[in-house]
Amino acid sequence: MPGESRDVVFVDGVRTPFGKAKSLYAETRADDLVVNCVRDLLRRHPELPPERVDEVAIAATTQTGDQGLTIGRTTALLSGLPKSVPGFAIDRMCAGAMTAVTTTASGIAFGGYDVAIAGGVEHMTHHPMGSGTDPNPRFLAEKLVDPSALVMGATAENLHDRFPDITRERADAYAALSQQRVQQAYADGIIQESLVPVATRSVEHGYGLATTDEHPRPGTTVETLSGLRTPFRPHGRVTAGNAAGLNDGATACLLADAGTAAELGLPTAMRMVGFGFAGVDPETMGVGPIPSTEKALARTGLTIDDIGAFEINEAFAVQVLAYLDHFGIDAEDTKVNPYGGAIALGHPLASSGVRLMIHLARTFRDRPDVRYGITTMCIGLGMGGTVIWENPHFAGEGDAK
Repeated sequence: MPGESRDVVFVDGVRTPFGKAKSLYAETRADDLVVNCVRDLLRRHPELPPERVDEVAIAATTQTGDQGLTIGRTTALLSGLPKSVPGFAIDRMCAGAMTAVTTTASGIAFGGYDVAIAGGVEHMTHHPMGSGTDPNPRFLAEKLVDPSALVMGATAENLHDRFPDITRERADAYAALSQQRVQQAYADGIIQESLVPVATRSVEHGYGLATTDEHPRPGTTVETLSGLRTPFRPHGRVTAGNAAGLNDGATACLLADAGTAAELGLPTAMRMVGFGFAGVDPETMGVGPIPSTEKALARTGLTIDDIGAFEINEAFAVQVLAYLDHFGIDAEDTKVNPYGGAIALGHPLASSGVRLMIHLARTFRDRPDVRYGITTMCIGLGMGGTVIWENPHFAGEGDAK
């Protein structure tokens, strides 16, 4: 009926293997990375007529070069979708793909779309974070933000200052756990099921095929992490080992309203319950997921105790630990990032929001005793984003959380 909101479902999501900056994808175009993802989504779902896709929303933080030219529209054209399918670009820094999802989901709920593709790409080799930007001098001249707000690693050190109980040792222990969980997820064949192989080439190595993430460091221990230097502050606590890396990669997912999914025979991996974005002090941007989660919970009528699965983007270990401490959650609890996170897998900025959703959808499949889950992340310049999802496989038995 006109005016009634519709249920939005997450059908499926895929991603490229994440590469290290200046390595695996150094001579691969950014737009080709995300095109590979969209093509693979369509291949995986032949039940979806391409002309039924109503929108393609693709995020990139640095929207220039091979990440420019309204990349959502160019992705639609390069992916072989009918020319009648529109597209647009979106930017909310690290939460770009997350915002592409919430924006198109809002359109689906309102009735503007039936089916949409949302995702993100970041080629940090071609476009290092902040390259080509011109921050307004008023930010510093009028002291609107602390100078450290423009250096993400410095904001993480600021977070350690705010929460002295989160020591370097705790951060390193969490980072080692992330590496161990990714290693186990690979051994169990979990990570591979959402990866799209990407053909690569380089002058040095010739042609190749990327099939696994390049960033993980199997065998990482707290002892090996303890010897790393602290580049953002002498005798600091943030290192390359307890932070996400500089990475290249892309993600894409398929969203639909529940009725259209049923009509077309599309699977339902998750149902969107609600979402929230919030702003915080830019110099401590890592706390952003706390108020965004509180906002999302309040708007959906849920509490943190209703949430049985968490996918938290690991931009920095201290940021994840601040979130978990605030909500009274044990960092080693298996309901938190059970397949590891960005510290091990990498964080190609605007693409990571959908990577979180892919992992949560897998958790829902593995855990029919869990009804609600969260994907959440901190965002540069002082923001946080949170999306709450419901498990369609929930059995309604045992622990509903």
